[in-house]
Amino acid sequence: MKSPDRKYDVIIAGSGLGGLLCGTILTKEGIDVCILEKSSQAGGCLQTFLRHGVVFDTGVHYFGGMDPGQTLYRYWNYFGLTRSLALERMNPDGFDIIGINGRDYPMAMGFDHFIEQLLPCFPSEKGNLEKYIRCLKEITAAFPLYNLEIPKDLKEENFRSQSAFDFFSALSGSGRLASVLAGNNLLYAGNREHTPLHIPALINHSFISSAWRTIGGSAQIAERLMEGILSYGGKIHLEEEVTEIRLKENEFEVMTKPGRCFSSKKFISGIHPAKTLKMMESAIFRKSFFKRITNLKNTVSSFAIYIVLKDRSFPYLNHNYYYHKTEDVWNYGSDDGWPSGYMMHTPAPASEDGFANNMIILASMPFEMVKKWEHTQKGNRGPEYLEFKDQCTAALLDFAEQRFPGLRSAILYREASTPLTWRDYTGIPEGSMYGIERDYQDPLMTTLLPATKIPGFYFTGQNINLHGVLGVTIGAILTCGEILGLEYLLNKIRNT
Repeated sequence: MKSPDRKYDVIIAGSGLGGLLCGTILTKEGIDVCILEKSSQAGGCLQTFLRHGVVFDTGVHYFGGMDPGQTLYRYWNYFGLTRSLALERMNPDGFDIIGINGRDYPMAMGFDHFIEQLLPCFPSEKGNLEKYIRCLKEITAAFPLYNLEIPKDLKEENFRSQSAFDFFSALSGSGRLASVLAGNNLLYAGNREHTPLHIPALINHSFISSAWRTIGGSAQIAERLMEGILSYGGKIHLEEEVTEIRLKENEFEVMTKPGRCFSSKKFISGIHPAKTLKMMESAIFRKSFFKRITNLKNTVSSFAIYIVLKDRSFPYLNHNYYYHKTEDVWNYGSDDGWPSGYMMHTPAPASEDGFANNMIILASMPFEMVKKWEHTQKGNRGPEYLEFKDQCTAALLDFAEQRFPGLRSAILYREASTPLTWRDYTGIPEGSMYGIERDYQDPLMTTLLPATKIPGFYFTGQNINLHGVLGVTIGAILTCGEILGLEYLLNKIRNT
């Protein structure tokens, strides 16, 4: 075995948001950290790409809780992000618009304002709207880390074992209100059979608090974090895909695709846990743990169209638009019924002329729809696959044009991605949007903790705690809290 090229205190595999946040925390503490990233660009789902000179986000389209004093603001202030990012506040009267069978409903910022904006649509449901807001506040209060507090009890477990679908269904006097309140469930890949209540509650509370977009793309978040890591003495190695992890005499030896070897006393994986375990010697983890992690179900994947718009051809929408064919907003669709819904997003433009430069239309897509090509590689999937992409693109554009007539005439350029694209880009099994699927019926089995039974081996990223910008941030705090002490770290964050 090749001797290590360099020894570090901590090696982090993957430079997604979780890896970069962990790298920032640890390097600020004077710890010698190395981040290994398989791609030529750091950032994971924070990465952007250019088409016709227009910037597209890949995975982070908007986030919540960034007003001073709110949860994400308080965490990101510690990371130096609150003053260094170009952000745009979304429409306070409706940061999300939920369309169902031809009618639109606004999701507004501010808890009282949220009720005020929806009440004209549901004049007899004021009590249920008030109950919904009370429940969001009750649930978030039960999650200490959402409030930058040390966990002291198990109140949050009550909501991990409740069904989100049942909650929404029981809340409404009319089925339509339940559908509207759950109408943005593409944000969490909501599943009627499995999704726990705490996931939409924490996510929706954050967005109702305040909703934001980056101006010029989410890659700036990665860039600011990388600058900090490098300034504190950390190392970031791009195009160093981790291929093997060995444990030798209480040290981790990490092999990369170019043939280099790195070693450390501690190892943090931001790679999907199932993929991580498959890179390790089978004897390191117990068979029962290996079997549990590798057999966990992942959330649904997606199909997306990335559109460059003709100059001044389509208005800029300072909100996201979620549309569903029917009140069954939990239906992902299949070969014969796809798409059943979509999200439309126009990224924040640098100019203020009132027109959008580009657009993303995203729809859930089960991996089964592309499974016949799962063993193919990008650029070599064959004519049948290309025909499939064209058919899906046409179907999704037809669907979107019903609500936005003339959309096709505004398109200058477009391309599409499938679950296979997302799988190959992120390395996540089946191109899952949000990694491991939580199950309210079995929360312990589908919850992954940052610390493992192997001393010095940790997980971070969207597969622990909760996905999304806020969820991954709290997950990084949990991971580094295992190394530094959670109370010590939270005190530093609170006092920043």
